Amino acid sequence: MRKLILLGLMMATAMPSAVSAKPGELRRDRAEIRQDQRELRQDRREYRRDRRAYVAPVRGWRYQRVNRGYRLQPVFWSPRYVVDYRLYRLRAPYGYQRWIRYGNDLLLVDVRNGRVLQVIPNRYYYY
Repeated sequence: MRKLILLGLMMATAMPSAVSAKPGELRRDRAEIRQDQRELRQDRREYRRDRRAYVAPVRGWRYQRVNRGYRLQPVFWSPRYVVDYRLYRLRAPYGYQRWIRYGNDLLLVDVRNGRVLQVIPNRYYYY
């Protein structure tokens, strides 16, 4: 009996909102939602395609782990390797500092002299 009363109350509260919406409006809203979802999926695909492969900046380059104080060549902090620090929940870089991708590591680099200020190993991932 209790279940029937609860079901009746739930239906009574849900019916006015369902009746007030016109069928054409619901179809249009659903179509807009689907379109937004398609656009979001497409944006994600494009972002992954752009960021998928790590291309070595120098011919014959091999990954080797770096520590604080290591000096990188300028090609390693070109815009191609700069990472959006907000996606990885990193602290904001100051002035001449940049977060860059080095292999699968994230490095905070001072771009004036190429010194590595901070290393976060194996943190880079794809969206």
